[in-house]
Amino acid sequence: MEGIEHRIVKVNGINMHVAEKGKGPIILFLHGFPELWFSWRHQILALSSLGYRCVAPDLRGFGDTEAPPSQTSYTCLHVIGDLVMLIDGIAGKDEKVFVVGHDWGAYMAWYLCLFRPDKIAALFNTSVVFKPFAGNIRPLDGCRAFFEHIGVERFIKGFLTYRIPGPIYLPKGKGFGHLPDTPIALPPWLSEEDVKYYTTKFEKTGFTGGVNYYRNLDLYAAADTIMNWELVQWSGGKVNVPVKFVVGQEDLCYHLPGVKEYIHNGGFKKDVPLLDEVVVMEGAAHFIQQEKPREINQTHL
Repeated sequence: MEGIEHRIVKVNGINMHVAEKGKGPIILFLHGFPELWFSWRHQILALSSLGYRCVAPDLRGFGDTEAPPSQTSYTCLHVIGDLVMLIDGIAGKDEKVFVVGHDWGAYMAWYLCLFRPDKIAALFNTSVVFKPFAGNIRPLDGCRAFFEHIGVERFIKGFLTYRIPGPIYLPKGKGFGHLPDTPIALPPWLSEEDVKYYTTKFEKTGFTGGVNYYRNLDLYAAADTIMNWELVQWSGGKVNVPVKFVVGQEDLCYHLPGVKEYIHNGGFKKDVPLLDEVVVMEGAAHFIQQEKPREINQTHL
């Protein structure tokens, strides 16, 4: 990770860790769960060498960014507030940034473009489609007690290497399909050193911040408080920035109920009128930017 600079910036009342490299037009990278800025290491190195300024924060609650204690501090409005202030701090006056998102980062990237299209030049999103207020999807149900049961390192290995299309199931005594004492073989794109980086950070912070994003899904669907009412007022809104979307053919998010129909039968294009291209990448699963960095960097970004 030679040449990547790290700093702490104050945004929206919290201290945010940011990794960056390069000079030129800004690309803002937004990670998912259980990930960190580190998930974009291949893209940062490749695109900074092509004349871009690559900026990758740890989102609130992750890594070296502050984690507010309240569960309700992790709504999309809080996270977008962080990102808008970050953009204001790194971009010049009237300068727009390119945004690249994955998993929860993709989810937040959609909302960033929905709420503040004036800040965005274009969006390259992966894995998670813009399907507003899908609050009934809870991919981590049952995971919370599982973290402590198997340990951080094994959880990271199991989660990052999971390739079964569809929701994650954690059968008792056989998490991620592996018996407790069975070693988890790493694929070529994920090294023990990579796992160690994630493990070290999550052993320090725990998973509470990341899980709080999932806990707040209900706020995007219900309307029984002032906060929820404000969120629901955006229901039916359209993302009006240029967009390219890539998903792995084996990605569990691509196989969630209704997603394929939404993508391929016109619903996606209706909600995202400037959707330029959808790529379903063969041989790729959920962590596509890490699994297929060369293809993402050279072909699709």
